[in-house]
Amino acid sequence: MLARLQQITTLSLLAFAIAWAAFFAQRQQMLVAIGGALCIVFGYALILGLEFALLYRVNQGGAAAPARVPVLLKAWCAEVASTARVFFWQQPFRSNSVADHRPALGSRSGSGSGSGRAGVVLVHGFACNRGIWNPWLRRLRALDIPFVAVNLEPLFAGIDTYVATIDAAARHLQDATGRAPLIVAHSMGGLAVRAWLDARGAGDRPQHVITIGTPHHGTVLACFAIALNARQMRRESAWLRALACREPQSRFASFTCYYSDCDNIVMPAATATLSGADNRQLHGVAHVQMATDERIFRGVLEQVLRGSHAAQGASP
Repeated sequence: MLARLQQITTLSLLAFAIAWAAFFAQRQQMLVAIGGALCIVFGYALILGLEFALLYRVNQGGAAAPARVPVLLKAWCAEVASTARVFFWQQPFRSNSVADHRPALGSRSGSGSGSGRAGVVLVHGFACNRGIWNPWLRRLRALDIPFVAVNLEPLFAGIDTYVATIDAAARHLQDATGRAPLIVAHSMGGLAVRAWLDARGAGDRPQHVITIGTPHHGTVLACFAIALNARQMRRESAWLRALACREPQSRFASFTCYYSDCDNIVMPAATATLSGADNRQLHGVAHVQMATDERIFRGVLEQVLRGSHAAQGASP
C-alpha cells in the first residue's frame, strides 16, 4: 500500500513540475519555469530544514551535546539526498527488488543457504517499507546471511498491530537456522519490537536487538501527528508509559541503541536511548541516513557473528 501511495506522489510531483516548466517556458519565463519546477520537486527540503531548526532548539536543553550549526547544515544536505533516494525511488519502486534471504526449513545442519548463521529481522519505521533497507539487504545476501525485512501494515494503525508480523518473521528465521535472530529496527520499528517482546513474552527469543533512531521515550515532533501510531510516539504518551511499566529493565541489557545529535525526527537526541542498553551516539547523521550508516552495519555484522559463534559453542 505504501509503495503505491509513494508511486502516485512521486509521479504526480514530476508531472506537475514538467507541466509547470513547459507552461512558463512557452511564455519565455525561463527563470520562473526552472525555479518553480525545482521548488515543486525539492519542496520537501524546506520541511526538512524546519525539522533541523526545531532540532537545534530542542537539543539545546537535552542530555546529549547539541550539534553545531555547520554540522547540522551538512546533515541537512545529506538528508535531502537520502530522502529523495528512499521516498522517491527505493520505497515506491524498488521495495521488493531484494527478496528475503530465507534458508529452507530444516537446512540448519546441512549445506543450505545461510546454514550455521544467525538470521536478521529488519523492521522499518513510520511511513516506510522494507525498501529503506535495500543497500543493506544486498550486502547481507552477498555475505549469505539469512534475513527477513518486514512491511508493517496497516500504515497508520496502532503500534501493537505489528506484533504478529514481527513474530512470524522471527519464528521463521529461528526455526530455519536454529539460531535466535538478531532484530534490527529503525525509528518506530524499535517500539514495535518492544511491543512484540512484551506481548509474546519473547524475552529470550532474539539474540540481540539493535534500534536505530527509535523514540523510546517519544519525540517532540510527534506532537504534530494525526495518525494513531504517530500519536503513540508523543513524549510521555499513555502508550509509551504503559509499555515501560510492563517491561523488565533487565531486558534492555540485550539492546544496542544508536542515536544521533542530528536526528531530525527523534528529538531530543537522548530519547532514543534506554537505561541499561548499550547506547551509542553518532555525530552528524540525520534520521533516514542512519538506516544505511556504515558504522551501524558493522555493528550488525558483529552481532550476527557473535550470535552464530555463541550458538555453535553451546551446541553439543
